[in-house]
Amino acid sequence: MNVADRMTKNPFSVTPESSVSDARELMKRENVRRLPVVNDRGELVGMVTEKDILCASPSPASTLDVWEITALLARLKISDVMTPQPISVAPDTPVEQAARLIADHHIGGLPITEGTLLTGIITESDLFEIFIELFAIRRAGLRITFLVPDVHGELAALARSISDCGGDILSLGFVRGENAANRLGIAKVSGLTEEQLSDAMSPFVQEIREIREIQSL
Repeated sequence: MNVADRMTKNPFSVTPESSVSDARELMKRENVRRLPVVNDRGELVGMVTEKDILCASPSPASTLDVWEITALLARLKISDVMTPQPISVAPDTPVEQAARLIADHHIGGLPITEGTLLTGIITESDLFEIFIELFAIRRAGLRITFLVPDVHGELAALARSISDCGGDILSLGFVRGENAANRLGIAKVSGLTEEQLSDAMSPFVQEIREIREIQSL
């Protein structure tokens, strides 16, 4: 899956000459927390976030009245507060690479460009939705957490055992285990009882940490 499959196409944007107050109103009206900044040719030149605008706004302790604050923000341009030359990715970038960039750089979203032209944006919320789908969170089944040895062919044997018992693997994922010799697995399985699932998996895992029933959401 690439970012083009999940990005928001033709996202709301502002120009460097847009006022901070206009950007703030656009964010509020459209319920977005970040806006790409493009020039008159549609080329990405920056990114402005809700936090950027908040930092540029007068403190609540300011002695300015509401009219003075509004006038001040109307004079302040996006070019004064935006992040220039933001990190961006191409439409064919894998979603996991986009997730790594967002996590490594502590940002909330990535603009998508073809060449220099803005074509979309992918955000943390989009990636969370992918995470929900990958783990079949909205589907009913048994959720099992287990420690499995990092041995070639072990997962194939485990999956085959579940299938032979009449189970259907809805999702399967792994994170770091206790050491380099194992991994912690999280699976969701339908079609089996807790006892049947435990019996099917026990020969292939080091430890079953938890089995719980999850209703559809």
